[in-house]
Amino acid sequence: METVLLPSGARLAYDDSRRQPKIPVLLVHGHPFDRSMWRPQAEYLTRRGHRVVVPDLRGYGQSTGPEVTGLDSFAEDLAGLADHLGLGRFALGGLSMGGQVVMQTVRDHPERIVALLLADTFAEPETDEGRAARNAAADRVLAEGMAEYADELLPKMVSPATFAGNAEVTEHVRTMMRGTPAAGAAAALRARARRPDYRESLKQVSVPTLVAVGSEDEFTPVADAQSVQRLVAGSALVVLDGAGHLPNLESAAEFNDAFGRFLDEVPRTTEEER
Repeated sequence: METVLLPSGARLAYDDSRRQPKIPVLLVHGHPFDRSMWRPQAEYLTRRGHRVVVPDLRGYGQSTGPEVTGLDSFAEDLAGLADHLGLGRFALGGLSMGGQVVMQTVRDHPERIVALLLADTFAEPETDEGRAARNAAADRVLAEGMAEYADELLPKMVSPATFAGNAEVTEHVRTMMRGTPAAGAAAALRARARRPDYRESLKQVSVPTLVAVGSEDEFTPVADAQSVQRLVAGSALVVLDGAGHLPNLESAAEFNDAFGRFLDEVPRTTEEER
């Protein structure tokens, strides 16, 4: 683990596999997780020759800083981390909330991105009902902590088959959720409640894009992934059979294979690392 203090005042913890010959990849975790969510992909892509950078978002894991006010706060942190590491252009991937942070980042810094992974996420703004639910959840975790909230979410985060039959993944997910700082989780919940509509900006995306989703995802079902795919011209869709909201952990081998083959087809540029 390494850390960096950014101009925003955030101190990000991150893992970096260092210079490698293939396209650098920056991966963004979802809520309420941390950078260990991407461990199977970081290890796999590093073996394949990619430089892989995986941070904890501000307020999550081992990262700290001022309370985020919107998903643009996370996007600015990612751009600042890329600047610190000398990443000119890179592939950017995110899952769930991380996918929405990716959408914000490519909207704010399109010149930095050579390819996108959008996993188990959706582009629409929050509904009035959803906004109220996220703000209520934020109030709850601040009052009660993360333990009960995490235990209630866990059976929905993974598929029934994973929950019943894969104790290693299930306990990893539980540990990440219970270990998330309540203040960071609450701030991110409020930020997501205020998020903009990303549909128009996704229509402007011109880089290779892979949309991935678990077939049993309760939070962002296959129909949501299909909607994202339709928004991004030329994008590809992969459905991970039997996985829930975290197919990168539940079906790691299949997810890795699909993502690795996708990255193999992304053209190299001379600007990926300064």
